[in-house]
Amino acid sequence: MSNKPSRTLTFKCKKCSKPVQVFLQKVSACSHIQPYQGICKCGEVMRHATGHKETVESYLAAPNGNWSHDHH
Repeated sequence: MSNKPSRTLTFKCKKCSKPVQVFLQKVSACSHIQPYQGICKCGEVMRHATGHKETVESYLAAPNGNWSHDHH
């Protein structure tokens, strides 16, 4: 059994408290981060990520999901 991240996660919307499904994004094949995104029925965009702490913070802080990851 492989240790793959789940394709969808469910969170509570910060605006209306309804459950929102966020889907694993194919942003990069990078092992540092697995970014997720979804949109609530009320129109609120939900973003989430798992992985390397600093990378996750930079992803969540980026405006409009306009984020890219550099390898140094």
